[in-house]
Amino acid sequence: MKLIFAIVNNDDSSSVATSLTAAGFSVTKLATTGGFLKAGNTTFIVGTEDEKVDEVLEVIKAHSRKRTQVMPVTQSFTPGLFSSVPVEVKVGGATVFVLNVERFEKC
Repeated sequence: MKLIFAIVNNDDSSSVATSLTAAGFSVTKLATTGGFLKAGNTTFIVGTEDEKVDEVLEVIKAHSRKRTQVMPVTQSFTPGLFSSVPVEVKVGGATVFVLNVERFEKC
């Protein structure tokens, strides 16, 4: 058995959740925040049999798209003088961790 943690952009979370559920997977959905961009994410937790991991990953990949977003970056030139420079960053897609489950119980 495997435990899958998938961190997905909030813009894609509804589609990912709906698709995973429609494919028959039980999903726990957590609201999370990324450290670098401090943007909202959704972390999905899915427990599944080893042979179904690729199916879960395909559903996540199909509904998590990468996009470019412009983020303002504040720079300080001298004390009290700041400038905001826009920088393009890639966001979206999914970051996925697949872990072995030593024991599973439903109580």
